[in-house]
Amino acid sequence: MKLWDKGISINKLIEDFTAGKDQEMDLYLARYDILGTIAHIIMLESIGLLTAGELDKLVPALQGIYKEAEEGKFKIENGIEDVHSQVELLLTKKLGDIGKKVHSGRSRNDQVLVDIKLFVRHELTEIVNSVQHLFNVLINLSEKHKDVIIPGYTHLQVAMPSSFGLWFGAYAESLTDDLQLLLAAYNINNQNPLGSAAGYGSSFPLNRQMTTDLLGFERLNYNVIYAQMGRGKIERTVAGALASVASTISKMAADVCLFMSQNFGFVSLPDEYTTGSSIMPHKKNPDVFELLRAKCNKVQALANEILIISNNLSSGYFRDYQVIKESFLPSFDQLKECLTIAAFISDKLIVNDSVLEDDKYKFLYTVEDVNREVLKGVPFRKAYEKIGKQVLNGTYQPSREIKHTHEGSIGNLCNERIKEKMESILAFFKFERSEQAIHKLLTWNGK
Repeated sequence: MKLWDKGISINKLIEDFTAGKDQEMDLYLARYDILGTIAHIIMLESIGLLTAGELDKLVPALQGIYKEAEEGKFKIENGIEDVHSQVELLLTKKLGDIGKKVHSGRSRNDQVLVDIKLFVRHELTEIVNSVQHLFNVLINLSEKHKDVIIPGYTHLQVAMPSSFGLWFGAYAESLTDDLQLLLAAYNINNQNPLGSAAGYGSSFPLNRQMTTDLLGFERLNYNVIYAQMGRGKIERTVAGALASVASTISKMAADVCLFMSQNFGFVSLPDEYTTGSSIMPHKKNPDVFELLRAKCNKVQALANEILIISNNLSSGYFRDYQVIKESFLPSFDQLKECLTIAAFISDKLIVNDSVLEDDKYKFLYTVEDVNREVLKGVPFRKAYEKIGKQVLNGTYQPSREIKHTHEGSIGNLCNERIKEKMESILAFFKFERSEQAIHKLLTWNGK
């Protein structure tokens, strides 16, 4: 069954190629296609394209199909082109010709756009919750280990004193900026394209504001051409926000891989969270962090993939957009898995609280000693030269005293301020609006 079928037989090779993985990918969108259809037909009844009696039959049938999809029982049958066709087929089997009325005023173009936007909105809600959880783990670890000093590095050379509190807190604060990008992506996505049809509107007197409210969108994509231009742009925008989160996790994982090596020895993991070698019996490998790094780098590549597919397409719909779904839709599960594992394994890290006992870190304190001279009234350049000469002639002996007090430094992590920053961003996500709207659609039982 094809919604565009006009009785012409399509070459099997071409049909298989053009269908691609659409059936598999459309299972991600099934629940959202049903929600969009419920909102659409409620609107159709309000403008006289469905009777109240027809609506009273269609909505419960769609709610039943939604339940099947929620339970993982929804399938796209062989010979059925996509999720839109399958939903319409199920309605027609159950209700007869009434089921054939639900597509009035829609195209598959705006239908799939609504599906993707509802899917993205739901997935971003879960991503935000997972980011918040990882943030809480990291900020708590920062407080727990704030007094454990470790070397800081520039150019992978020993530089200045740092601390585990500073290191964990850095990645916690990084997540607050990632959340800003997720918020922007959420708001750009949370606009209703339904009613734009194939990109040029409809001669039916559609009430687009009504479907916007019913689906819990913040506002409309008003211009119908621009609504269609959102295909590809939405995915690229959201992928960029996901990439920012993935970048934070990937960099942290890269740090841990270094820190766990014997050359650093800053952290370790209990044996049950490491893997071994088939020939080297001493090996305890940080595979979990290596895989976090690789999987997050894969997520970071997604935005560029979408850009390359879509950047030279003119306005209007093209089948190229179908290919984007194959990488885009599964990416949320991939990032959620990484967030879950990152939060779990970070809490299992064992920090070495005696790293600085090794004499190779004695030059870590040169800046501290330069600054100490300056505080005595010595000009900075002269103090720098004095300590530098001691290093060169081998007479330097570190004081090993550290006193950092300014905001965000070793002695003043500002973790409470960072938590306030996270909470202030979270407050801008209006999840309740969409959740309440979806609940009303799923419990709708007539006027």
